[in-house]
Formats: sequence, structure tokens, C-alpha cells
Amino acid sequence: MSDRTTEEPAAGRRMRPDVRRSLDALLGAAAEIFETEGVDAPIRRITAKAGVGAGTLYRHFPQRSDLITAVFRKEVDAAADAAPALAAEHEPLEALRAWLHRFTRFIAAKQGLKAALHSGDSAYESLPGYFRDRFVPALTQLLDAAAAAGDIRSDIPPYDLLQALSSIIDPDDPAYTRRMIELLVDGLRYRA
Repeated sequence: MSDRTTEEPAAGRRMRPDVRRSLDALLGAAAEIFETEGVDAPIRRITAKAGVGAGTLYRHFPQRSDLITAVFRKEVDAAADAAPALAAEHEPLEALRAWLHRFTRFIAAKQGLKAALHSGDSAYESLPGYFRDRFVPALTQLLDAAAAAGDIRSDIPPYDLLQALSSIIDPDDPAYTRRMIELLVDGLRYRA
């Protein structure tokens, strides 16, 4: 996928506000529909929900994989960008805990994308790296702040924690996932 579909136009030109609104509406509608119906949901349902025509969708996203990738990236960005906001609003341990819950909700909601992302389609090859590039620094910031405050131990590799979080998520039982996060947080506090 060309990143031009979700970035500002080349040569320093700004995207027109109406184009930005259409693009945002498409990505939002696709994210909602993918979450409830899966990534194979009819395109007409996405365009109807977004209030745009099929031409608008295909102008920005010529292939379904382009749309799926753009939705995934936007959702990853929103989850990663929550880390500094939470750090500014909460004490370090609480910011970390809140972000861990935010991250697991993101992963649970993206179960419908899992099949597409693991399909072997080359359009998705860059997404695992994008995931790491956005989430590892976000989590590192929170872990470092909590360790500096003496709330948690300082020897936790962020990627290992992301992997552990991914393995405890039960999309059908959010209460279980919340309990497992609290267990992980207790483990982070051990020997702090």
C-alpha cells in the first residue's frame, strides 16, 4: 500500500478539509464495520455508513487491503498516542495500568483483522513492524516513568510485555482480561 492514501499530499500541499472529512469518515466506518462484520464486509455498507460514494473509497483505497491497512494503522496510532496523554493525566503506575487496559481493548477489538493480517498477503507485511515501531516506544515511556518512580522493576523488556499482553486477551471475557492485567501489574511491581 502506498502511504499516500493516509498522508498529506506531496509538495507541501494540504489536504482539502472536505477530502480529509471523507477520508476520516471512511476509515471510521470501515473500523466499525470490520469490528462487527469482519474485513470481508461489503464495501457498499462501508460507503453508506461513511456517507460517501464508492468512487471516493476506491480513489483513496484501490484495493481492500489498502483500506484494511489504513484502518489498522490509524487504530495503532490512536492507541500508541494515548500513552503520552495518559502519562500527563495520571501518576506513572496508573498511567501504565490505564494504557495496558487500552492496549488489550485494542487487540481484542482487532480480532476480526487477525485473519487478514496472517493471510500471507504481501500488502500486510509491513504491519507487524509498524505495530512494534509504534507500541514499543509508547510502552517504554510508561515503563521508564513507573520504574523511575519506584513503582515497578526496571528490567522489563517492553516487547516481551506486549507479547504477554497479547496472549492473555480473551475477547469474549473482558473481565478475565482485566484480572490478568492486574496480575501482570503485580508481577511488574515485584522487586520494585
